[in-house]
Amino acid sequence: MKEFIDLYQDVIIHIATPQGTGTGFCLKDRGLIVTNNHVVGSNAEVVVSGKRLEKKMAQVLFFDPLNDLAFIRMPEGMDVPQVSLAEPAALREGDQIVAIGHPFELKYTATQGIVSKAKRVHNNLNYIQIDAAINPGNSGGPLVNTSGEVVGVNTFIIQGGDNLGFSLPVDYLIKSLNDYQPVYDRAGYRCPSCGNLLVIADNQDNYCPQCGVKLELPKNTIATYQPVGAAALIEQIIEKLGKDVKLCRQGPSNWEIKEGSATVYVNFNEKSGFIVGDAFLCMIPKTQVETLYQYLLRENYNLDRLTFSVSNQDIVLSFLVYYEELQLETGLKIFNDLFKKADYYDNVLIEQYGALPKAPAEN
Repeated sequence: MKEFIDLYQDVIIHIATPQGTGTGFCLKDRGLIVTNNHVVGSNAEVVVSGKRLEKKMAQVLFFDPLNDLAFIRMPEGMDVPQVSLAEPAALREGDQIVAIGHPFELKYTATQGIVSKAKRVHNNLNYIQIDAAINPGNSGGPLVNTSGEVVGVNTFIIQGGDNLGFSLPVDYLIKSLNDYQPVYDRAGYRCPSCGNLLVIADNQDNYCPQCGVKLELPKNTIATYQPVGAAALIEQIIEKLGKDVKLCRQGPSNWEIKEGSATVYVNFNEKSGFIVGDAFLCMIPKTQVETLYQYLLRENYNLDRLTFSVSNQDIVLSFLVYYEELQLETGLKIFNDLFKKADYYDNVLIEQYGALPKAPAEN
């Protein structure tokens, strides 16, 4: 089982939108990334990344709200292994399965379990009920059998339930792949009422030509998300500092920014009103710890609005600012100081004080 788990790590994709994050997986022969429709939402573009893929924007090619499936165009040049889809209706109660995904941003997590019930009807769809632990962030990831074949797409859990997870059977995925094939490379949409598949560009009035129901179609192939309030100010600051804000989004209130060897995480807590920026630098060494701590304390005395702290073994450089007191000009200075000094201090602490480099973050 370990062999195919290692293989799947190369095809598992992390997906981020302005609304949240989820999981997807590549089907090399189709040139598509499979995920849930609720992961991509109404976004015509999403941020994708993986072990063999640097973070970039990718177009959503197919929205299937009826079956909660979506297909994303695989970026050009991706070299990933091919994974197989199982024969429909091949599962039985008691069969062993593995769910793979990014629960709670813990990337490439694999959880093992069994099929509790092969067919559990919910909203007129048959689901595979499993006892393998799946959590927020797992949505869109593959459910795999002991032969390494995809048997389902992990879709939802029952809140408060003890390992009550549900996966959409591969039957629905195969049907959606086949239905989409005739219009491949054009943005398609399945009517959630009658199941009719239409090409978004050919539909100007947002009504299904088959049954007449009103549809919520993405307007075009360009992401139209417009942040408001604190998120708008934070994104304005990030953009003015030369970062691609679309690639930085990790949800409505979270951003991840690479700066040299450091990674900066920005979070807005709507309840408290505070904006927090954390740059996780290197780690505390095993020797010369006293000298390093003395240096951090001296720098804390000299820093303006930035503070060093230690979390477990991580050395963290942070700022904390109240949103209603933040103006664009001061925000630019605070954010820029954190971005630049994070990279600077990371190098100084490693080269001069023996701090240990962090392992590179997984995409």
